[in-house]
Amino acid sequence: MLPQDPIILLSYVNTKLRDEYSSLEELCGALDADREELVRILESVNYRYSAQRNQFI
Repeated sequence: MLPQDPIILLSYVNTKLRDEYSSLEELCGALDADREELVRILESVNYRYSAQRNQFI
């Protein structure tokens, strides 16, 4: 289960992207997470996914 707090979610997702997954799609598939929902939550706290950097910035 993913963290519910957006800031903790940001830290969790960026750590997973850095250490375990080469893309957001791979992370969402492995964690059975809804990509659109994840992006929406993190955009609500002004973070956008950068495919080039493979992280939310």
